[in-house]
Amino acid sequence: MGIDVGSVRVGLALSDPRGVLAHPLTTLGPDDHAGVVDLVAEHGVTCVYVGLPRTLAGEEGSAAEVARGYAQVLASRVSPVPVRLVDERLTTVSAHRQLQDSGLRERGRRSVVDQAAAVLILQGALDLESSSGRPAGELVSHGRKARHARRRKEHG
Repeated sequence: MGIDVGSVRVGLALSDPRGVLAHPLTTLGPDDHAGVVDLVAEHGVTCVYVGLPRTLAGEEGSAAEVARGYAQVLASRVSPVPVRLVDERLTTVSAHRQLQDSGLRERGRRSVVDQAAAVLILQGALDLESSSGRPAGELVSHGRKARHARRRKEHG
């Protein structure tokens, strides 16, 4: 499953059972973690990829902080299914462009752009894993160990 976390909407995408091709699934509200948990179970998801928005220089801002927090909450709720953060630079821009090129009007794009961005996030992760043989992105830890590791990191 691929997830594009936004402040107003969260887009979700799934892949085919072989993990080759991503397709849009749905859009949920940003606080609907239970809906995502239900969809993970319903579709037998084996890994969740959450887009991590970075600047072109590779830095993380407030949107990345939101995505990390979302991924952390999700990881604790879908365990043992792994949650991984993957670089999503320009996916929303690319999704808008693809939808525009397909002839979808601006008004119609708003409702599906998050799903389209989630498709790009998931497809990028699937392609990277296929070509490298390694999991894409950064594994999100969950539970007590993650909190202790963060505290140690913050306090040196």
